[in-house]
Amino acid sequence: MFAFASLMAQRYPPGAARAGIAAVPDLLGEVFGVTCRRADRFCTFPDRHATTTEDTVLFDRRDFSPRMPEPQEVLSGRAERTFAVPERHTVLGNPLEGPYPDGLEVADFGLGCFWGAERKFWQTPGVWTTAVGYQGGTTPNPTYEEVCSGRTGHTEVVRVVFDPAQVSYEQILKVFWESHDPTQGYRQGNDEGTQYRSAVYTHSPAQQAATEASRAAYQQVLTKALHGDITTEILPAGPFYFAETYHQQYLDKNPNGYCGLGGTGVSCPVGVAKANG
Repeated sequence: MFAFASLMAQRYPPGAARAGIAAVPDLLGEVFGVTCRRADRFCTFPDRHATTTEDTVLFDRRDFSPRMPEPQEVLSGRAERTFAVPERHTVLGNPLEGPYPDGLEVADFGLGCFWGAERKFWQTPGVWTTAVGYQGGTTPNPTYEEVCSGRTGHTEVVRVVFDPAQVSYEQILKVFWESHDPTQGYRQGNDEGTQYRSAVYTHSPAQQAATEASRAAYQQVLTKALHGDITTEILPAGPFYFAETYHQQYLDKNPNGYCGLGGTGVSCPVGVAKANG
């Protein structure tokens, strides 16, 4: 930030303030590697998990906050997945892809970077398998780089397949709410972008009702603890697109890898009763 301020002072003295403001996008690019397109009124920051220099985060250049893409900005994607999903979970040993055994239920959650989020769920007793992927957007069969661009509309999610005879959906919701801060909008901790937004994609009217009820209950205790409003997106599940192989069970393969999760420290008052089984 000091480098940016110094460059502004050198090129645009006090008498040229207006010119300096107009040049902010170009100076950001020079100092931080930010790309701006004035005509489209948006800019892109390199993503902190970027695997190439082209990975970016879409944000509004009027206030530099992440935003969802306009229809004309959405990437077209592709008709089919371009990689194979691993056959089995590296920790739980069960298949990642369905069809799943009868009696199991599926739930999908977005709570920031999916590397650490997936571990939270595979460590939960009663969970049969987990997988990470992309959901909630428009682009079919996106790549990680495309999701990081902010131009797919997807968020990073964890698919949780669980046995309701061993763990209830409400107990799964408790893990979800307490494992992240659901009041942060298009970010989670230091990870910023629409792909890190909090989300629950439900697979039945019962899941939808339980999720909405748990949100209301958690909001009450968050408000008492002086936290803000919950921004979690709660919608019926659309297509789930599996993430690339190296993302699956990432923290099992890389125990010292990045985990950006951090909850509010406020206990969620749902899911405290043990499931009957």
